[in-house]
Amino acid sequence: MFFHSIAFFLGFVLDQIIGDPYNIPHPIRLIGNLISFLDKRLMGPKEADDKDKGYDRNPSKELWKGIILWITVVLTTVIVTFFLLFFSYKVHAVLGIMVEAVMTCYILAAKSLRVESMKVYKALKEGTLQDARYAVSMIVGRDTKVLDEAGVAKAAVETVAENTSDGVIAPLIYTFIGGPVLGFFYKAVNTMDSMVGYHNDRYEYFGRAAAKMDDFFNYIPARLSALFMIGAAFLCGRDFSGKRAFAIFKRDRYNHKSPNSAQTESVCAGALGVRLAGDASYFGKIVHKPFIGDDFRPVEAEDIKRANRLMYGTTYLCMAVLLIIMILVNTMQV
Repeated sequence: MFFHSIAFFLGFVLDQIIGDPYNIPHPIRLIGNLISFLDKRLMGPKEADDKDKGYDRNPSKELWKGIILWITVVLTTVIVTFFLLFFSYKVHAVLGIMVEAVMTCYILAAKSLRVESMKVYKALKEGTLQDARYAVSMIVGRDTKVLDEAGVAKAAVETVAENTSDGVIAPLIYTFIGGPVLGFFYKAVNTMDSMVGYHNDRYEYFGRAAAKMDDFFNYIPARLSALFMIGAAFLCGRDFSGKRAFAIFKRDRYNHKSPNSAQTESVCAGALGVRLAGDASYFGKIVHKPFIGDDFRPVEAEDIKRANRLMYGTTYLCMAVLLIIMILVNTMQV
C-alpha cells in the first residue's frame, strides 16, 4: 500500500507538470484504436450505414455486438495493465513505482484539459472566429461551424466543466481506490462512450451498452465532483459564487439527458453566473436541450480561464481529501 501511495502521488504531480506528451504513444489512444478496430469489425465500414446501399439494421444483433465490444475492450485493458504492473514490481519495487506513476499520469487529464481549452481562449483573443471554431471542434462533439464567439466560449466552458468529472475527478478517485488497473478500466469505459455512445443511426443500438455503463460508473463520481466543485467555488476568489453554485446545482443538476453531465455543469454555471447548455447541433441535426444556469451576463472568453481555475480548485480539494485518507490508511497499517 505504501508503494502504491507514493506512485499515486507522483502520478498526480507528473500530470500537473507535464500532462500528456504528444510525441509519445498514449495508452488512451491505444484503447481508442482498439475501439475503432472492433467498431469496423463488428459493424462494418461507416459507408455501409447508408440505407440506399442496402445496409440491413438489426437492433437486437447490434445491442449484442455493443456488449461484445464493451467486454472485449474492458478485459483487454484490465489484463494488459495488470500484467505490466505485476511484472514491473517483480523486477524491482522502484521500477514498479515508476511504471505505476507514469500510468497514473496518463489516466489523469487536468493539464491536457487546460491546454486544449486554452487553445480556444487564445484563438478567441488572438485569432479569427474560424480559428476558434476549429480549436473548439477538437474538444467537443457538436457541430461548431455555426457557433459565434459566445457560442464557442460557452462550448469550451461546458467541456471543462463536464470533463472536470470525467477527465479528472472520476479517474482520480478510481485510481485511488484500485490503482491503474481500475483507473484504466474507467478510462476504457469513458472512451467507449465518447466514441460510440451516440444517439445516431449507426450507434443507437451498438453504442447503448457503452453509454449505459458510462452512466453507471460515473454516477457517484459525478456527484462527488459537483460537491468538490461547490467547495472550490467558495475558495477560488471573487470571480466565483459558492452560494449561487450550490443553488443552481440543486435546481439544474438534472437538466441533461445524461444523469451525470449536468452535475458539474450546473455548479460551474452557477459559480460563474452564466447560462450554459441549450439547443446544439450534432451531425447536422438540432438537439433540443434545457438551459443550465441563469443568464446574468453573456459567456465570454475569460470564462474559459475561470472554468479552468475552478477545475484546478476542484482537483486540489479532491486530492487533499484523498491524501488525508491515504495518510490515515497507511498509519493504521503501520
